[in-house]
Amino acid sequence: MKLTPKPVRNVTLALFCALACANSDSQAQKGPASAVAQSPAAVQKTEAEWRKQLTPEQFHVLRQKGTERPFTGKYWNEKRSGLYRCAACKAPLFDSRTKFKSGTGWPSFYAPHDESAVRVEEDRSLGVLREEILCRRCNGHLGHVFDDGPDPTGLRYCINSASLNFEPHPPTKTTDKK
Repeated sequence: MKLTPKPVRNVTLALFCALACANSDSQAQKGPASAVAQSPAAVQKTEAEWRKQLTPEQFHVLRQKGTERPFTGKYWNEKRSGLYRCAACKAPLFDSRTKFKSGTGWPSFYAPHDESAVRVEEDRSLGVLREEILCRRCNGHLGHVFDDGPDPTGLRYCINSASLNFEPHPPTKTTDKK
């Protein structure tokens, strides 16, 4: 079996995701935007409450399963140390220590902050099977996971910046030891 070199795969995946982005308005979820209970701490709001809380872009991505255009989100090139939280419910989702440069134009992580923070669901919206990533707490759409990531997991969680808020870790202070 001949494998496609990683740079070619990344460009191909970026093009595929760009096409998905162009089609996301027509593929957006038509049903109610309220969250489905997933755990005892689940956040449930009406569509009107979500619209009031979120920006139009956040609502489109998180509640209607939209996709932002590659290289346009505010976190795709973020390099600071910190925690990425769900923009809808503030649940901790990803840590900067698992973030890596994928070349796709979206923030990419090889693992969630905690496995219980996200859930995976089948997505056949573009005529191909993909694995959609959702916030377990509020059921918000985050992005997709692919099996072309780095070690140690081999996974690439490709996440929309609009679905995240970044919380920088406080700077570490060095103390003199005498």
